Amino acid sequence: MSPQARREHLIAAALELFGRHRPERVSVDDVVAHAGVSRALFYRYFANIGELHLAALRSVTEGLIDRLAHREPGPPLHRLRAALRGLIEVAESYRAGYVALLRSGSVIATSETDAVVDEVRDRAVAVILTDVGVTEPGPMLLVTLRCWTAVVEGALLSWLEEGVPPRAELAGWLVDQLVAMVTATAGHDPAVADFVARVERLERSAQRAATESQPSTSSGLRGPGPT
Repeated sequence: MSPQARREHLIAAALELFGRHRPERVSVDDVVAHAGVSRALFYRYFANIGELHLAALRSVTEGLIDRLAHREPGPPLHRLRAALRGLIEVAESYRAGYVALLRSGSVIATSETDAVVDEVRDRAVAVILTDVGVTEPGPMLLVTLRCWTAVVEGALLSWLEEGVPPRAELAGWLVDQLVAMVTATAGHDPAVADFVARVERLERSAQRAATESQPSTSSGLRGPGPT
């Protein structure tokens, strides 16, 4: 294996173990035994088990950030639903790592792991603001969007562990949660009310454009009728 492939092999072995045991109970010996390598090789790539924890978390969060970078055309809420479906797919593919490493209260959490998780939260907030065209969000809007990212994380963990809400409803439900939270905040902050109005205008504009792009159903396009 190349050095990069060997490092990824160790991370994959750790993620598999995290799916069976709490991360804080997984030792270097457990990882090398599962990966089929020596301790000396482990320490060639990682200084300690904590460094491996961080690398494993990064493998999950980088997948989430990469998925958020792929944006579909359309109005803001449509793009957000698509982004959430992508996040669901990534979280499912990293099920063990996502549940083990992002579970609230994990004793392996450090300032470094918190910073890695914050990258995903910040990216999600940035995606929403960019789609709506807001360059200078006020503090109340930022608080609301950041609170919503916590809802997303909690919902994904619940879905992965318990299957609730159903997958088919998850992305739409999370968008509805954001709409409800922002609407509630709009009653307390005129700047957020302007954000809501901006989203509504973009949604109406997209709906009009979609309607106008539909082909005519006149008899001229259908061809001659029966004689």
